[in-house]
Amino acid sequence: MRVVAFTKYDREAAATRQRFLQYAPFLAQAGFALDYRPLLGDAYVRSLATREPWSRGALVGSYVRRIRELLGGAKADLLWVHAELFPYLPFAFERLAFRSGVPVVYDCDDAYFVRYNDKAGPLFRTAMAGKIERLMERSAAATCGNEHLRQYVERFCPRSLLFPTVVDIDAYKPVEQRRDRLTIGWIGSPSTWRNVQPFLPMLRDICASRNVRFRAVGAGVRAEPDRFEGMELVEWSEEREIAEVQGFDIGIMPLLDGAFERGKSGYKLVQYIACGVPAVASRVGANTTILRGGCGIFASSEADWRTVLERLIADAELRRELSEKGRQRAVEEYSLQAYAPKLVALFRDVTGATGQRAAQRTSAGA
Repeated sequence: MRVVAFTKYDREAAATRQRFLQYAPFLAQAGFALDYRPLLGDAYVRSLATREPWSRGALVGSYVRRIRELLGGAKADLLWVHAELFPYLPFAFERLAFRSGVPVVYDCDDAYFVRYNDKAGPLFRTAMAGKIERLMERSAAATCGNEHLRQYVERFCPRSLLFPTVVDIDAYKPVEQRRDRLTIGWIGSPSTWRNVQPFLPMLRDICASRNVRFRAVGAGVRAEPDRFEGMELVEWSEEREIAEVQGFDIGIMPLLDGAFERGKSGYKLVQYIACGVPAVASRVGANTTILRGGCGIFASSEADWRTVLERLIADAELRRELSEKGRQRAVEEYSLQAYAPKLVALFRDVTGATGQRAAQRTSAGA
């Protein structure tokens, strides 16, 4: 059986790696060959971090290539669609995914459905109204990154299943390291850096008064003006990603309380707890579920964040307790090993394939 995945970005985007590509070996073992088709390549993703201008011609070329892929009738038994096929274009283009009659599984890991509500211009809003929801309606099933998203998607696609963004717990694991001083860490992307910015004055004061450092991974050049003594800016790389998280003593995930943020799937928290890093987060969206059961600490106001961080800096035993609880929760609830069989079962059911038939078709070159 052949699964063609239409992702928004290439593998340097966490959503592509964690929600699609890391499942490929498990799918292959079950007889499903994964072929992924990113809309925008890694060069585009890197341009978001560097703020280098992106060629409009290249962008148009990406859309044209995707149209051709869909019109050409991708030889597939299942289409796996991430977010939307054509950002900022109306549903008429999304409809191309359904022209072949091949079942579609829709993957939703962010609140994409609120994206067009705030855009200026009544004509644009009218053209885009209900675009994502119509994509959901026509899908055979949907995999949703958190319960908030699942409840929304279920209104349009009854077969909506919870599939959090998970990690391979054999790779993401605690390590013992000798440190010259404690590190408060954050990992993310340039687009999510704005959630950290309101707390930078507090972090600067803590770094100065408590002899700790703040290490930000993946914020890009937009964080350069925010630098202060004790703050380290690090470029993200896939090769160093796990080691960077393992190097944190405390991991933070502040989050603004907005409609889009409430749909975030809390991936960085999963990274933290899988590596046994004590986590502090805003009580927003999926964060409240991930850190359930006392495996992390919530903070709201700047004063609250300061109190929590200073407490963790001073209390090694509390950090150890949170580390152990977080790791256990990651193993039980947020591991690739736990969710891969569920995805295989979903694909088999949607395609009407048994494991034996799928394996036979794959070996025959289907």
